[in-house]
Amino acid sequence: MNDRIRVPKVRVVASDGTQVGIIDTQEALNMAVEQDLDLVEVAGQADPPVCRIMDYGKYKYEQDQRQKEARKKQSLIVVKEMKMRPKIDRHDYATKKGHVVRFLRQGAKVKVTIMFRGREMAHQELGRKLLDQLAVDVAEIAKVDTPPKVDGRNMTMVLGPYKEAVTPKPAYVPKQKGGKPEAVEQKPEEAAPPPAKKLPPRVTRAEGG
Repeated sequence: MNDRIRVPKVRVVASDGTQVGIIDTQEALNMAVEQDLDLVEVAGQADPPVCRIMDYGKYKYEQDQRQKEARKKQSLIVVKEMKMRPKIDRHDYATKKGHVVRFLRQGAKVKVTIMFRGREMAHQELGRKLLDQLAVDVAEIAKVDTPPKVDGRNMTMVLGPYKEAVTPKPAYVPKQKGGKPEAVEQKPEEAAPPPAKKLPPRVTRAEGG
């Protein structure tokens, strides 16, 4: 940029995008100075290098803003894992299914792993049946991203939540000083009116009394 450009000639692009052509580097620098802008090399591998007249500070700021927006749009995919045995009992299955539902509600994908031991490998249909049952049980909130497949002595399946099934995170509420809510001063016009004074009961005398 500017005086760090050492080549004798450059191809210049004006600040409005028009082609100036190949000129001496010093002449290009003078053009940039006259416009209170910078001469920035944008294609150093070209012959001669291509430089553009621009406001480099503004250019960098806009680049940083675009990168920040791009990072905001990127969603971090979290994958939780739940392990089960092929002969799991009903109570344990219900507990683990509850954990799977909670993970899915939080927006995470869940990798369900069925672990086989010893001769259980000869009955892989039990693991497949268990995974199919789980997929049916959570079908309202999740879909099968990766169908059941054998991985060594394990069988795995990946579940992904539907967007509408994810529970939104609660809004962040800053903590009050001292951990107690600050007193809110009541405005005069909002103050409750004083209680009306009770008048003694009116006694009406009968005529001729």
